[in-house]
Amino acid sequence: MIHSMTGFAVQTRDLGRVALHLELRSVNSRYLDLAFRINDDLRQAEPALREAITGRLSRGKVEIRFNLQTKDSAPRDLSINAALLEQLRTAQSAIQAALPAAAPLSVGEVLRWPGILADDSLGFDALQPEIGPLIRAALDELIASRRREGEKLAEMIRGRIQRMRELVATVQPRVPALVTEYQEKLATRLRDAAATLDEDRIRLEVGLFAQRVDVAEELSRLSTHLDEVERILKAGGSAGKRLDFLMQELNREANTLGSKAMAADMTAVAVELKLAIEQMREQVQNIE
Repeated sequence: MIHSMTGFAVQTRDLGRVALHLELRSVNSRYLDLAFRINDDLRQAEPALREAITGRLSRGKVEIRFNLQTKDSAPRDLSINAALLEQLRTAQSAIQAALPAAAPLSVGEVLRWPGILADDSLGFDALQPEIGPLIRAALDELIASRRREGEKLAEMIRGRIQRMRELVATVQPRVPALVTEYQEKLATRLRDAAATLDEDRIRLEVGLFAQRVDVAEELSRLSTHLDEVERILKAGGSAGKRLDFLMQELNREANTLGSKAMAADMTAVAVELKLAIEQMREQVQNIE
């Protein structure tokens, strides 16, 4: 299965007052490039994220956003820090004994005292059991997204391959006749330009030039390269770099075909082949 390097995934785990939120975005890149955007309270999860991603992806620029979202609407645990409350009571009694006019602490002042309410936030150790499954679920979703995009890319490339095969099929049967026709025209011009030239020499020069303009070999190599592209698409896996190389080879053959073109319709075919190759190359750049 061919995978694109473009994909998106988001996973959230509701943990009561808070929610773990992991977002993965990937685009094309020559290598695997990871960019982390992680809250400080989840920074310890970065090695696990890195290991999981590098174990399942081979190419692409991946942006990882991982944070802990607090839900204001969730009920809070208002447990009182009994030890600190006793210290405040003792301190207040001592102060009032020394300063009888001093006003006692109000309930609001006590509740706002730093540390008086027990901290009900979840530490990393408490979150860790949820982090592993969250990472795996997000990666599954990202890979599924990249696979769907890859299927679309492969289908588009197969369509261009089919069109290129049709173009080659229209040109291939005409090549021998075009070469013969070109030989005859060239021989006539040579005779007109140099009537004193030996006929054997004319035939030799014409034959050598005809070999240089014969495109049968280029058409054959085009077909071979297209066969290989289809084979790679069928095999799947990490195929982007191999396909990119084949696009270069296809383009080289199309350029040679254009430079050897002996007729206007063959030139038009070469141009259309190059257009199809360029369209394929644009899509291949997104394949893992």
